[in-house]
Amino acid sequence: MSKELADLIFPNITKTPEDYEKMYPARNLPEGAMVTRFAPSPTGFIHVGSLFGANLDRRLASQTGGICYLRIEDTDGKREVDDGINLIINGLKVFNIEFDEGPTSETEQKGNYGPYIQSERKDIYQCYAKSLIEKGLAYPCFCTAEELNAIRERQEKLKIVPGYYGEFAVCRNLSESQMIERVKKGDPYIIRLKSPGSMSKKIKFKDMIRGQIEFPENVQDIVLIKSDGLPTYHFAHAVDDHLMRTTHVIRGEEWISSIPLHVQLFEVLGFQMPQYIHTPTIMKDDEGSKRKISKRKDPEASASYYKDNGIPKEAVIDYLMNILNSNFENWRKQNPHADLSEFKVDPHKISSSGALFDLVKLNDVSKNTIATFTAEKIFEDGLAWAKEYDKDLADLMEKHKDFTINILNIERTGNKVRKDIAKWSELRENLAYLYDEVYFENEVTYEWQLVTDKTEIKAILDEYMKVYDENDDKDTWFNKMKDVAEKFGFAREVKEYKANPEGFKGHVGDISTVIRVALTGRRNTPDLYEILKNLGKARIEERFAKI
Repeated sequence: MSKELADLIFPNITKTPEDYEKMYPARNLPEGAMVTRFAPSPTGFIHVGSLFGANLDRRLASQTGGICYLRIEDTDGKREVDDGINLIINGLKVFNIEFDEGPTSETEQKGNYGPYIQSERKDIYQCYAKSLIEKGLAYPCFCTAEELNAIRERQEKLKIVPGYYGEFAVCRNLSESQMIERVKKGDPYIIRLKSPGSMSKKIKFKDMIRGQIEFPENVQDIVLIKSDGLPTYHFAHAVDDHLMRTTHVIRGEEWISSIPLHVQLFEVLGFQMPQYIHTPTIMKDDEGSKRKISKRKDPEASASYYKDNGIPKEAVIDYLMNILNSNFENWRKQNPHADLSEFKVDPHKISSSGALFDLVKLNDVSKNTIATFTAEKIFEDGLAWAKEYDKDLADLMEKHKDFTINILNIERTGNKVRKDIAKWSELRENLAYLYDEVYFENEVTYEWQLVTDKTEIKAILDEYMKVYDENDDKDTWFNKMKDVAEKFGFAREVKEYKANPEGFKGHVGDISTVIRVALTGRRNTPDLYEILKNLGKARIEERFAKI
C-alpha cells in the first residue's frame, strides 16, 4: 500500500504515530506501580460485575503507588444514554471508587493522557489506521451487507469457520489502483486489518489469574475503523491502552477469546503488551445450578440495588473482596476495624472459576460491618438513607437525635456486639417501636410468650414498678427482677427451673419477657436494662398503662 491511498482515505490526518508517542510519554511512576483503567460504555448502568472490576482496578493501582483512570468507551452510540457519564461517576462514588484521571463530569476531565472519552480521540485512531495502511497492514473494504451475508452463507454450507479471512476476504487483494478508484468514486468502505496470522500457528499467552494459555493465531481481517470513522472496541483498546500507558488490563473472562486478536494488534502496531487479568464471571445459584448473574432476572445485579436497600457501601466492598481474594475473609475477622487499604490484593489468589454471589452471605457481611460502626455513624448513614427512602423515619430520627443515638449505642461495646441490623432499610423495624409517636398512635401487637393472662400480666407489671429504680446498677436491677419472679412463683434462676420444672411456673427470663413485651410489643430487643434507662420511668409507666 502507498501513502497515496492513506492520504486519500485520511486527508485531514497530519500527525504521525511518533507525534502521539511524544504527546503521551511513558509515565514517571515508581517501579512496580500499576496503571489500571475502568472503561465502561456510557449506559449509566453499573453492573455488580463492573463494580467488582472497578474495585480491583482501584485497589491494585492504589496499593502499588500507581494510577487508576476512567475511560469512557462511547464509540457505539446505540448504547449511550443521557447523562450516562455522570451516572457512572456518581454511582461509583457511592462505593468510594474515584479515579486519578479521566472524566469528572459530562464536560470536564482531569489528567495528562486524555481525552478520556473515545469519541473525542477519533483523530488518534485514524492516525494509527493511516499508518497501518501505509505499511500494507490495513486496507479499505467495500463489501456491502448483502455481500457479507453471502460469504457467511457459503461458509455455513462448507461448515468452516465463519469470518472475513483468506479467500473470503475479497477486498484484501484488490490492487492499490482499484482501491483508489473506488474511494474516489465514493463507494462506502470500512478499514480492515490485514491479518498476518496463520491457522497452523498458535500463540502462548500468560494471564495473571489463569496462567499460561494457548490459542490459535488470529486470521480474521477484523474491522479497525467503522463507516462512521470511529474505531471498533478492539482497535481502540490497543491504541488507548498503549498511549495511556496502561500496565494491567483488568476485564471479565468473556474477553479471553479476544486475546489472539489483541496480541496481534499490539504486534502490528509495534506496542508493548500490557499484562491481563481476566476476572471470573459473577455467578448465582439458581435452584442448584450456577448461572451468570443477570440484570434482567436479578435486582442485585445492579449497583443501585445496594443503595436503594441501604446496604452500606463498606459492606458491599467487603463482600466483593471476599469473593475476590480467598484470604480476605480471615483477614477481616482478625482486623474488623482496619481500613481496607491495609489488605493487599493478590491477583494470583483470585479464583479462575465463577465467583458465586450469595445475598445471604452479603447480609451476614453487612451485619458484621455495621457492628463495627459507632452509634453516631449508624445514625448519620441511616439518616441519610432515610431522608431519601423513608421520610417519616428520618423525621423521627432527627426529632429524637440524642435518644436515637443512645438506643443505637446499646451493646456497641464489649466482646459481644449486637448484630441485628444488616441494612438501613431495617432501621424502622429496629427503632420505630421505641418512638412514642409510633407506639401510642398505632395498634401494638404484643408478642406474649409463656405468660398470656392479662390479669397476671398487669399484676406482674404493677409489682415491678413498685421495685423499679432507674438509678439501680444492672446487678441490683436484675436481682429485683428475680424478687418479682419469686413472688409470682417463678424460679429466680434458669438452672433452678431446669432442675425442678414442676416446682415453678417458669423462670426469671419469663418475667423479663413480660416486661420487655409490655414495654416494646416484641420479645427480641437490645438489652432491656438499657432500654428501660433510656425511656425513663414516666414513659415506662405510660407504656404499661396501655396494656
